[in-house]
Amino acid sequence: MEKKLITEKDVKNSWLYYYIVAEMGISYERLQALGFVTSLIPILEKLYPDEEDLKQALKRHLVFYNTEAVYGAPINGIVIAMEEQKANGADIDDDAITGIKTGLMGPMAGIGDSIDWATLKPIIFGLAVTLSTNGSILGAFFLLLLPIIQIVVGRKLAAYGYRTGQASIREILQSGHIKTLITGASTLGLFMMGALSSTYVKISTPIQFSFGSGNKPFVLQNVIDNIVPGILPLLAVFGIYWWLLKKNQNFTIIMVLIIFISIAGSLVGLF
Repeated sequence: MEKKLITEKDVKNSWLYYYIVAEMGISYERLQALGFVTSLIPILEKLYPDEEDLKQALKRHLVFYNTEAVYGAPINGIVIAMEEQKANGADIDDDAITGIKTGLMGPMAGIGDSIDWATLKPIIFGLAVTLSTNGSILGAFFLLLLPIIQIVVGRKLAAYGYRTGQASIREILQSGHIKTLITGASTLGLFMMGALSSTYVKISTPIQFSFGSGNKPFVLQNVIDNIVPGILPLLAVFGIYWWLLKKNQNFTIIMVLIIFISIAGSLVGLF
């Protein structure tokens, strides 16, 4: 069987294309998945000359994906390394590749947002504004520092992920720990989704009862917080999960239902 090899140049070019298109074609169902799979097309075409295999590979990467493009670049490299191993006959199933992406996208996004959005951008933009307000044309050119730094760092991280991915995947396959890898990555992904849910889903109820004048009102939300803090957001998340699992995965319908339930609950004093 002819060995299909990807070069680091292929990996860097693939990531650069992803960097450009990551935020294009975003949807509620998949977020950056379309940009991710588009950046992989040259790689996958090289690895899977058979049309049916190529179709399956493209479908494999159309699942939900969202991370910080620059510091999430190692994921691109690792995924390409796994696809290369799979194309060369390694026993890597779709769940392993998806599990790696799901498990790493949250932590890498956290690192990237902290470095890129919270550190680099404020510093560079602040200096650019200072120069511009003083009448210096250098302020405009100073803004170019950000994409230059991002491209240099992203290309190096993508190549690093590819090199590391090649070695780690070979070791994992030889040791038979592929199931452990899938479980670990999936568990990490669930932790991240749980953390995001508890941070961004906010639900409370204003319901309260009065028992005669002079008595403090019975506030239902205080009782809930004392017994099981955060139970209402948790129930909302589980409710959406149940709908996705049992009904359908149309996010537009889910959004309409959430809006309808929120408005109705507000009108009757439930939320």
